[in-house]
Amino acid sequence: MSNEDGMLSQEEIDALLSKDSSDSSATMGEEAGTDNLLTNIEKDTLGEIGNISFSNAATALSELLNQKVEITTPKISYIKKGELSNEFPYSHISVLVSYTQGFEGTNVLLVKSEDASVIADLMLGGDGRNPQSEVNDIQLSAVQEAMNQMMGSSATSLSTMFEKRVDISPPLAEIVDVKKENWKNDVSDEDLFIKVSFSLKIGDLVDSNIMQLVPIDFAKSLVAELVDLNKVANSEPVKQESILQQSKSVRTDAESSEAMNTASQGTQGTANRVIKPDVNVQSAAFREFDTASENHSIRNIDLLLDVPLRVTVELGRTRKRVKDILELGPGSVIELDKLAGEPVDVLINEKPIAKGEVVVIDENFGVRITEIINQHDRLQKL
Repeated sequence: MSNEDGMLSQEEIDALLSKDSSDSSATMGEEAGTDNLLTNIEKDTLGEIGNISFSNAATALSELLNQKVEITTPKISYIKKGELSNEFPYSHISVLVSYTQGFEGTNVLLVKSEDASVIADLMLGGDGRNPQSEVNDIQLSAVQEAMNQMMGSSATSLSTMFEKRVDISPPLAEIVDVKKENWKNDVSDEDLFIKVSFSLKIGDLVDSNIMQLVPIDFAKSLVAELVDLNKVANSEPVKQESILQQSKSVRTDAESSEAMNTASQGTQGTANRVIKPDVNVQSAAFREFDTASENHSIRNIDLLLDVPLRVTVELGRTRKRVKDILELGPGSVIELDKLAGEPVDVLINEKPIAKGEVVVIDENFGVRITEIINQHDRLQKL
């Protein structure tokens, strides 16, 4: 109760202090529980994995979009599923990535819809400066292909890092509104994820953030496997040194045993000694290579005569953008990179070996060989 002068009584002050202390300890307990999910070393290891893998992903995306792409060093933190609306209070693109070989797990990339529109416009042959305000199915497919190239390069870098083959399934992209929680391709039913945040820059068109959600168990398995791999690599010199020491110890014991036997034999007198006979040692004689039989240089080609080969005649080639491919229809004309009357290429198992001209035999097309490509040119084209 308060005193008549409006001041708090000692009992009220103690009650308020007790309440603040309990609230503070509860908050500290929640934070400590979150921090204990990953140690600082595990966070650093996970950040290094993301840094290396997404550096290669940025290179792949740069070549695909013909723009300079930069992805900064990732930041590792935690996020609850219910807090995603605070991080992404707008529509965005969710890209689900599943590992099919090397690892067992999934993760999700979250990209702003406006950034995805720029990527889609560049993929479809635009300049990325006037993208559509809404992402349609065609643009979503273009973004999905871009993410496929990115995560494919990331999987390649993981293969090198973990010294094993790592493959992913084609990523699944969808338009997601976190507030509506229409997660069709959710990573799991967990409420807490590892959040890997990157800063994404695409030329002067995009300067934004991209976020990766990783289940905690999957993140811990990645870190544990990489740590174990490094321990094995670091322990190999120790094992070799141990083997050398054991070999030296065995050799020393053998020499000591031989010395003891010699001393023991010496005390028995020369009559008991075993005299080894002289050994006739001669130099080894090797046969000259140029005197080898010429029959060994003749290859038995008869063993290969029944092997089937695929013969292809190529009229020409060209490159088209996705936008041009989508506009093709009956009656469309595709211009090739060869002039009329120019020799066509003859390929055996997709390797060029000859040139020729197109002829008509009865009612079928054929090709008359006019030139056989020499061995040097064939090797240059392999």
